[in-house]
Amino acid sequence: MAQALGEDLVQPPELQDDSSSLGSDSELSGPGPYRQADRYGFIGGSSAEPGPGHPPADLIRQREMKWVEMTLHWEKTMSRRYKKELAEAPGDPQWMETIGRDLHRQFPLHEMFVSPQGHGQQGLRQVLKAYTLYRPEQGYCQAQGPVAAVLLMHLPPEEAFWCLVQICEVYLPGYYGPHMEAVRLDAEVFMALLRRLLPHVHKHLQQVGVGPLLYLPEWFLCLFARSLPFPTVLRVWDAFLSEGAKVLFRVGLTLVRLALGTAEQRGACPGLLETLGALRAIPPAQLQEEAFMSQVHNVVLSERDLQREIKAQLAQLPDSVPGPLPRPQVRLAGAQAIFEAQQLAGARRGAKPEVPRIVVQPPEEPRPPRRKPQTRGKTFHGLLTRARGPPIEGPPRPQRSSTSFLDTRF
Repeated sequence: MAQALGEDLVQPPELQDDSSSLGSDSELSGPGPYRQADRYGFIGGSSAEPGPGHPPADLIRQREMKWVEMTLHWEKTMSRRYKKELAEAPGDPQWMETIGRDLHRQFPLHEMFVSPQGHGQQGLRQVLKAYTLYRPEQGYCQAQGPVAAVLLMHLPPEEAFWCLVQICEVYLPGYYGPHMEAVRLDAEVFMALLRRLLPHVHKHLQQVGVGPLLYLPEWFLCLFARSLPFPTVLRVWDAFLSEGAKVLFRVGLTLVRLALGTAEQRGACPGLLETLGALRAIPPAQLQEEAFMSQVHNVVLSERDLQREIKAQLAQLPDSVPGPLPRPQVRLAGAQAIFEAQQLAGARRGAKPEVPRIVVQPPEEPRPPRRKPQTRGKTFHGLLTRARGPPIEGPPRPQRSSTSFLDTRF
């Protein structure tokens, strides 16, 4: 099953873009505009030139700091083990060979991952190797590459490693193991949601024979890092880290609706290849972050709805399913649920509760302009005299022989 899902991540030659083949020395040493990196670090990216629709630099830095702040309360008692055992120890030769073949495929046009000897590819190798040593029973999954690469764009290797551990074990447990049992369950859940929310699209997919495992693993396993423009990817990750897996379902339902939502779109896809091509070739103008995320948040899917559908599909799984059964109860719904679970576990161990460090500051209210005091026709000495108020009764003060400040001339 894992091999079949891994093959689904590789697009047919006629459907995939040639971004995985870019990044050669001849291309990167081309004309000046091509070598220019945009604000996200992509060479020749569409956002290399600032425009009116681009967010300001301070907003981008604030978004990046959210990820750092979100990890401050995560438990990292294995920090010394990471540095001494996981980072410095040699990895399994079988996994290291597979990881080495995938390094150049992760964002080849990003300035961090251009050179095989650069800190980007070397850090990616270190993070992926560390996970195979940390969880040898799970090993390496090809979809972990783009996830770890996005983390390395914002975090140092050790922090990126612990974030990858959280994603694989808390946000999406059962996704990156050898059996991928949670992916199979979520594929059935997605089809059930599609049947309820987009019945015409669901009927079309069944008629042309497009099952969810033909397109959903690439979306969910890679957290849409290969399917959306990078600014939109960051917005999806913000929502995913905050709210959990239901964001992935909302984004997937939005993509399906954009590709096959109208009768004309479905009529132009009479077969399997045409339908898969439509799902992978949504116009970029419809995937821009502001408009796209507005549609994602408008999808009517709550955490309670998702859990209800998961229980229904879990009850329908046949007993003859190979591999372990999915355990959706261990999946936590976002940063707040993870923090509360860790607080509860610490309370059971008798540890002192930790104070949350994620603080959202409300927008400042505009202050009214200060009125200039009316001092026209008034002397400075008169203002001071009126501001002093009545004299304070008490013993008389000794007279100073020096001239007072008000009588001093400059």
